[in-house]
Amino acid sequence: MAQQVRQFDRHIEAVTAALDVLNCFLESPRLSVKDIVELTGMTRNRVTRILGTLSHKGYVMGGAESGQFTPGPRLRSLGKVFEAIDNLVVLVRPALRELALRTGESTTFYIREGLERVVLAREEGTNAIRFSVSVGQRMELQTGAAGKVLLAYAPKVERGIIIAEALPKVRTLLEREIESVYEQGYSISKGERNPDAFAIAAPVLERSDRIIGAISLAGPLSRLSNVATEKEYIGQILLAATKLSSQLSSEFEV
Repeated sequence: MAQQVRQFDRHIEAVTAALDVLNCFLESPRLSVKDIVELTGMTRNRVTRILGTLSHKGYVMGGAESGQFTPGPRLRSLGKVFEAIDNLVVLVRPALRELALRTGESTTFYIREGLERVVLAREEGTNAIRFSVSVGQRMELQTGAAGKVLLAYAPKVERGIIIAEALPKVRTLLEREIESVYEQGYSISKGERNPDAFAIAAPVLERSDRIIGAISLAGPLSRLSNVATEKEYIGQILLAATKLSSQLSSEFEV
């Protein structure tokens, strides 16, 4: 995982240059090669090569004949993906807020991106002492309640990759835990990522049982000191996940 982080922090200069060209269209929806050269400071030959590549992939339209370039249909497709994520945040926040008010604990909605989980939305709890994560923060899947929920409902191939990366002495235990999470429909972690914290998470599913994300509540381990509180919190998280699954399935139903 450390190697993956180091690679993530490295930048490919040619990709950065292509993105700089695309950003020029924020100035105007129709640009010539000369316009882009002036905006980026790149040479004409380089801009022409980048535009040719972007045009081939559908990110810009136009060419030498017209002398003008415009954003391409591929950008529109990506925009629709962003809109879907943005709409998801709007729909998820009321559920997180309601759960935080009922329990007093901080609540979070995670989605899976590749082999990691990402904080999509967050509501702070009403209790004075709480643990915080940031929207956009990335974490591993093999630890923490939400991570294990996302892992349990991930496609088999990707789930296998994550489990295979685990140390041999914990691999079998992780497989059994993931199976248990899938069977019971929720996950609970105590002191996994932080020795003083607990988290409980459940999957939010489409009608086809494909996972949309994981809803989670978390707080200091001292507040989960008895069985009654644990059962109450599990019930609350399952109720929130069921209601949100129904709502999101209806909203995104085609």
